[in-house]
Amino acid sequence: MNSFASVSSEESGIEGLNLLDPLGSLRALHPEISMGMKKLPGKGKYSVVSLYASQFRDLRTRFCSSELDYIASLSRCRNWDAKGGKSKSIFAKTLDDLFIIKEIKRTEYDSFMKFAPYYFRYMNQCYEQGNQTCLAKVLGIYQVTIRQTKSGKDAKHDLMVMENLTFGRRITRQYDLKGALHARFNSAADGSGDVLLDQNFVNDMIVAPFYVSRKAKRNLQRAVWNDLTFLNSINVMDYSLLVGVDAQGRELVCGIIDYLRQYTWDKQLENWVKSSLVVPKNELPTVISPVDYKRRFRKFIGTHLFGVPDHWCFQRSSKPCSLCRVGNHRNASSTNSQERGDKDDDSKAQHLEKRNGFSS
Repeated sequence: MNSFASVSSEESGIEGLNLLDPLGSLRALHPEISMGMKKLPGKGKYSVVSLYASQFRDLRTRFCSSELDYIASLSRCRNWDAKGGKSKSIFAKTLDDLFIIKEIKRTEYDSFMKFAPYYFRYMNQCYEQGNQTCLAKVLGIYQVTIRQTKSGKDAKHDLMVMENLTFGRRITRQYDLKGALHARFNSAADGSGDVLLDQNFVNDMIVAPFYVSRKAKRNLQRAVWNDLTFLNSINVMDYSLLVGVDAQGRELVCGIIDYLRQYTWDKQLENWVKSSLVVPKNELPTVISPVDYKRRFRKFIGTHLFGVPDHWCFQRSSKPCSLCRVGNHRNASSTNSQERGDKDDDSKAQHLEKRNGFSS
């Protein structure tokens, strides 16, 4: 929708916009809207910077019902106690349960500013070409500034709006998986709202496993492979696969979250410290290079998510039934195509890394 096309510069808080001016072009790319009651004593003045406003609006036209519905959802939110995270970030959820609002760190904000054009390009390609992806869609990032009139100080909050992966589901168990087992066990979990970790997942798959069809597992692996190839090309690591168990619908809900963090010098230092002083010699820390993180992540999903055949045959005969023959043919073709796809994805990863200016 073009519901904001008629908003004037005075209404939007953008004054004297000049596209030939670098600052003016930045304001056009990241428009700032001022709000608040200036004349009332004791009230704060608010301003909101909408990062990549037009790009996010174009993205939302593909994945949201309408821009007005999106704004209406954000206007009605409640605080949300998201269990399991260590960042102590502020979370909120819209009352219609469609979107999650999370306060992100400054490092995540800066990282997104660097790779945002590649994110929009990748999501558009997935939509237009029908490529499989399980990235939880980021639908907007905003910087909210609150100025207190008494002190004159500014308080800035960087907020991210993302889709709620569990919308319309009755989740009985959920896991935050990073592909690492060291220090990845939640011993305090005592309810369905608690987020379990990698070691919990491995243990539960032994005691009370859940299975997916071979086709579903292959599709998930393909989506994860596509997404990890992209994230590796923009030097991102420390993401997670959120897995929710919908017992009523007998489905798994999966999506990659927390993919805003690049492998900068502080993360490299954290990797060195933990590898040298904290983690046992036969283990790797959670934070490792994007290439190693991608490989470990893919191996974990392939190893610990159990798949079963798409078709079952109880016919006892030396000659396979027609269904088995078709199934074997399909499986062989799928295996060969998957091997070819892996080679193609390796070349795609190298191409992405060269094009995006990052090296692995």
